[in-house]
Amino acid sequence: MATGTPDLPSPQIDTSKAHPARVYDWLLGGKDNYPVDEAVGRKLPPEAHHAARQNRAFMNRAAAWLASRGLDQFLDVGTGIPTEPNLHQIVQRAVPTAKIVYTDNDPIVLRHAEALLVSHPDGVTDYIEADVRRPAQILEHAREILDFGRPVVLSLIALMHFIPDDEVAHGIVRELRAALPSGSYLVLSHAASDLYPELAEQVTAEYAKGGIRLGFRTRAGVAHFFDGLELVEPGLVTATEWFKQSPAPRPEGSGIYAGVARVP
Repeated sequence: MATGTPDLPSPQIDTSKAHPARVYDWLLGGKDNYPVDEAVGRKLPPEAHHAARQNRAFMNRAAAWLASRGLDQFLDVGTGIPTEPNLHQIVQRAVPTAKIVYTDNDPIVLRHAEALLVSHPDGVTDYIEADVRRPAQILEHAREILDFGRPVVLSLIALMHFIPDDEVAHGIVRELRAALPSGSYLVLSHAASDLYPELAEQVTAEYAKGGIRLGFRTRAGVAHFFDGLELVEPGLVTATEWFKQSPAPRPEGSGIYAGVARVP
């Protein structure tokens, strides 16, 4: 079952300014971006391509593991442009009746919402165009689809480093987390400022030239998002070190922190 807003008039897309979702799409080899996004991407070091791939792979593994444990409600904030397999495809393979609510603030994602809404017949997918800086709006809509009386997985993949102010970023996550009942999970990945400092500075500078502010954080800064939650093994690690259902392959360097934690 699909719900959401794909039948709205075509959204107005500003092609004069780069957007994080479209730069990310370019880094992943996608086609749903514009010259202004490509211009930012081309100035980034090769490691940025690796980070995008590693981040996506972490999301796939985390979603698959949670679905294998029976989690059937997901709120994915900062969805990005559809890239198969999408979260609902991963989750509904294991739990066909799962419900997924997607959220992003880029109008181009709304234009592609139909791809996100192709749910398993027994499940539900939904999409809302909203900004993470307005968590109350996101939660109000999500409650129309998801039952917050049961566990919900909150997915914040490579999103919070686009909120450079620490107090604002942590406040947003606290508000979203506060709505989650016991047994819910937070899945979060975040660019690191302390693993490869020179690369982090280079990436931050190039994004800034494209009008996109970044707030990469240290491990302690990322760990703060998980305060009061129960990190599951292997804890807060790099994206390429987070494995649950199979042994980790030969270690690959990563500038992305990643973790999954349970709401007690």
